[in-house]
Amino acid sequence: MPPVQELPSDAPDLPDSPLEAFVHIPVLSREVLDGLAVRSGGHYLDATVGGGGHSALILAAAADVQVTAIDQDEQAIAAAQAKLAEFSDRVQFQHTNFANFQPGEQKFDGILADLGVSSAQFDIPDRGFSFRHTAPLDMRMDQRQDLTAANIINHWEEVKLADIFYTYGEERLSRRIARRIVERRPFETTTELAEAIAYSVPKSYRYGRIHPATRVFQALRIAVNQELSVLETLIDRAPHWLKPGGKLAIISFHSLEDRIVKHRFRESELLKVLTKKPILPQDDEVAENVRARSAKLRIAERLRSEE
Repeated sequence: MPPVQELPSDAPDLPDSPLEAFVHIPVLSREVLDGLAVRSGGHYLDATVGGGGHSALILAAAADVQVTAIDQDEQAIAAAQAKLAEFSDRVQFQHTNFANFQPGEQKFDGILADLGVSSAQFDIPDRGFSFRHTAPLDMRMDQRQDLTAANIINHWEEVKLADIFYTYGEERLSRRIARRIVERRPFETTTELAEAIAYSVPKSYRYGRIHPATRVFQALRIAVNQELSVLETLIDRAPHWLKPGGKLAIISFHSLEDRIVKHRFRESELLKVLTKKPILPQDDEVAENVRARSAKLRIAERLRSEE
């Protein structure tokens, strides 16, 4: 699920509906199937089903495969149900965040998590993840929660705003931007906020490779959805959900996520790391799907009892 970045001017038109938006190309699909070692009769957990692209490949990879598909985004669940309808009772859905998932006694042969904001969430203007179009400052992946980007921008203290911009967005002008936001707030829309950020930085910075609001929007999204803390929770719990020899595959899209995955895999007493370095997309995939360019896949295996 690629990070929030503004699309080039020749980007395709936005989708007409949320269900259409969630039809997307699953990244690193070949590598995911190989890494999970999908087998006949296996049961797999797709912890971020999104539009159902990865789940469809897993279900089609071998006979009698079952998938438990979860997502905190209600629109994603609806899209995945439509996408995976042909597999009938071989797939079960739950509307939940993977940090709150309770599998009970069920053990899985493999678990996949495709992190961050999805292309679909980015492409639906009223979700507020992008500043390409005017929209409310929302950014909630789970729209049942109360905290929005507007709450953070309009009510958090300047120091706290600067901290999240620096920590989650790796924004070196975080203090300057936070000061400008506090002076100009309240903000209601994505474009209002993006404009204020742009005019708070030097002209040389304003016309750089990416829009100066990009890192701030990433930081806000991470803060709204507590993305890094729930990732840590997942890696702590997921090994207990795996059968011995089961695989845990995680796709990340920025260094903050990848760093957590790398270190938590190594620190786990229940996992054996299978990827010393992250698996990156091949040139042909990036050519077909530019949003795959920043994807990194790491895989670990649940240790068997004798290990």
